[in-house]
Amino acid sequence: MDFIPNTDEERREMLKAIGVKSFKELIEDIPSSLRKADIDTPEGLSEMELFRHLRSLSKKNINADDYPTYLGAGAYDHFIPAAVDYLSSRGEFVTAYTPYQAEASQGLLQTIYEFQTAICELMGMDVANASLYDAASACAEAALLAIRHTNRKKIIVSRTLNPQYRTVIETYLKNMVSIIEVSGNEGITDVSKLKASLDDDTAAFIVQNPNFFGCLEDMTVFETICHRQGALFIVCTNPIALGVLKPPGEYNADIACAEGQSLGLPLSYGGPYLGIFAGKKEFIRKIPGRVVGETMDLQGNRAFTLTLQTREQHIRRERATSNICTNQALCALRALIFVSLLGKEGLKETGLKNIKLSHYAYEKVLEINGFAPAFDQPFFNEFVISSKKSPEIIQDALLKDGIIGGLPLKRYYPELAEATLWCVTETKTEEDIGKLMEVLRRV
Repeated sequence: MDFIPNTDEERREMLKAIGVKSFKELIEDIPSSLRKADIDTPEGLSEMELFRHLRSLSKKNINADDYPTYLGAGAYDHFIPAAVDYLSSRGEFVTAYTPYQAEASQGLLQTIYEFQTAICELMGMDVANASLYDAASACAEAALLAIRHTNRKKIIVSRTLNPQYRTVIETYLKNMVSIIEVSGNEGITDVSKLKASLDDDTAAFIVQNPNFFGCLEDMTVFETICHRQGALFIVCTNPIALGVLKPPGEYNADIACAEGQSLGLPLSYGGPYLGIFAGKKEFIRKIPGRVVGETMDLQGNRAFTLTLQTREQHIRRERATSNICTNQALCALRALIFVSLLGKEGLKETGLKNIKLSHYAYEKVLEINGFAPAFDQPFFNEFVISSKKSPEIIQDALLKDGIIGGLPLKRYYPELAEATLWCVTETKTEEDIGKLMEVLRRV
């Protein structure tokens, strides 16, 4: 039975503050078909029959285990070694959560410390935390840090940044500062428009590399432009790509964010994922969440401590830098195990394989009549293709043949209504790509 601690009077007060008379009125914008929570099951089923019925319902879902998928756009189908599942499912990890009595949780603190260390090495940055939900919240928190650090009131965001990340940034900041979007040109950020937008009130510029279209941006140019104006340079990146691309620290980024899902987390219908956040040492007291450090105990043994806690639930209260309320420890642990298993050479090999297979698929699809490149730019493992036939029709045809196609871009970029974003990772083979081409030729 559900336990709801709020009294009827408290609920009435909350609804009055919101401006509605009842809970039903609060959710009336949600279609009635989506408010139904009951599963329509026949009566009088045994436990065995019920499981069989539920299993048959679950098989109506299409997933990347059953169908090869060419969807990317922030959630990626990568190979996860079996050791990641085995080690992260051990009881001492699964039961560990936020270290409220921090120093009593030495094992948990060590995993967070080692994760921070791995992220700093991967990103080429000084400090990292372990407390964010996904790349979108990490980008928004980076923008908040820039505002606090510079005391400026404008954030510039490249339109080549993942549109879902841009939406979250706007939700966080829309009543605090002005948010300016710089449009793209041929799949990358328009440098001339960025220069025109930057001024003395700009707190930061946020850009993604590889960007949402998979294209590689010229990061050294952005660094020079931003720092000349006194604005922070915030980069969102793909951690798998860092096996072959320069890390943000090497081109003097101030803050680096990323989606950690690629590092050993399954797609899982969209979550839970992992927000990666790293920065320069000067920002250590301003980053959200918590930072674990290494120390010695009274006997001189290596020990770990919760060095900084900038969240509101601890001593910072109203002076907190963020209201992030978890450290995503289990997801961070999976990422740590993943990068430890692969190592530097393994990440490099994985990155190179992504490049090889995606470019192979790109060249093959362009051999088919009716398809053309949307942009002529270097890319990592995602690329945009325009088609004479509707992307939605192509996607439906692929599904009928047991293939999950790319992402039609019309929803996010109306000017790219004829285009689809395709992603090819190391999980695909040349045979998989050959089958994809067969269906595209028929379409």
